[in-house]
Amino acid sequence: MAGASRQGMLAGYKVLDFTQIVAGPTTTRLLAEMGAEVIKVEQAPKGDPARLNGILKKGRSGYFIQHNVCKQSLCVNLKTEEGRDIVRGLVPHMDVVVENYSPGAIKRLGFAYEELQKLNSRIIMCSISALGQTGPLSHVPGYDFIAQAYSGFNEVTGERGRAPAMPQAAIGDVSTGVHAFGAIACALLHRERTGEGQYIDVSLLDAYIHSHDFTIQSHSASGGKFVPTRSGAHHMGLAPCGIFQAKDGFVVIVGALDHQWQGVARTIGHPEFVEDPRFRTNRDRVHHKKELIHAIEAWLDTMPNREEAVAALHRERVPAAPVLTIPEVVNHPHLLEREAIRPIQDKVLGDFVLPGFPFRFSSSARTDAPFEAPDLGEHNESVLRNYLNYTADQLERLARDGILVSRPTPVEYE
Repeated sequence: MAGASRQGMLAGYKVLDFTQIVAGPTTTRLLAEMGAEVIKVEQAPKGDPARLNGILKKGRSGYFIQHNVCKQSLCVNLKTEEGRDIVRGLVPHMDVVVENYSPGAIKRLGFAYEELQKLNSRIIMCSISALGQTGPLSHVPGYDFIAQAYSGFNEVTGERGRAPAMPQAAIGDVSTGVHAFGAIACALLHRERTGEGQYIDVSLLDAYIHSHDFTIQSHSASGGKFVPTRSGAHHMGLAPCGIFQAKDGFVVIVGALDHQWQGVARTIGHPEFVEDPRFRTNRDRVHHKKELIHAIEAWLDTMPNREEAVAALHRERVPAAPVLTIPEVVNHPHLLEREAIRPIQDKVLGDFVLPGFPFRFSSSARTDAPFEAPDLGEHNESVLRNYLNYTADQLERLARDGILVSRPTPVEYE
């Protein structure tokens, strides 16, 4: 990847990436795909634990590939002074440092923002953590699932009277990664105007709290009388708004606004429901949700399939969609045309698909560097030669002493 073209909206910016698993790597992947040169610093000897997650083939992980395309890998033993000196040597050449170690870990390595500022006064550093760098919970070890729990997200997800549900998607991790990406972009703009570096603290818990659109303000504004909790497949404060059973699967219908509700009533063959005292207002419909769900699902049972039911609702401009399975998602023509699902050709895993790049710009914003993820330590030599003028003898000795580690795939892991 070294020497490859790095065109894109962020071309010319250089990022030192101390991240692993999902949240941090999401941030740096977005930076890399938009043209920034991202050097992923992996801890020797095994590197990012994500390399052993998900579907593996000869030591190659699709999970790792998804979150680390367009990056370079520098695998160095940061427990040694010589390894840390390598990082110190790179910092003056960088624009951004991103890390998602446990709070305090980066400081113990000697790379706190105050130390990096001494090496590069213009540096922008972003720390990503589960619960934040400060506060009573900052010391608690955490992942997406821990932030979910502390945010109240689990409490309002699942069936009433049953255990909270755990989403099978990294909502907090990815959302936090995008939050951090936006914060870094703003900090870079601020630096262009003022020359000032910046330290940014982004947490999964803050991002989860940020995602509450209804529950927190409703509870507070009601003086505590309204206590949000799980409401299963249907919204707790809107009706109809939820997931309904059809013959061949499930359909989401959102018809809570008055004009939408009128369309729902006409579609299901009950236009009289519009003036029915049980269903006249959204509040009425929430109070009589069971009867409303029964009526809509009775209509769905008369329809041949999800597609015809959704088409009938669309004719009345009612927002509705089939609940797609993952096999249906990866083959959906809309998602393929927009490259929300995009193909990748990997040297070990072969052809498969990944979630796509989430932004659409009117002019070219993305890098034209190869769309691939690095082997462990693949760029040790090129990074240290290009930035620090290391010689072949130095590189050979560092590898021999275990300061630098590289491991090409395919490789079998025990």
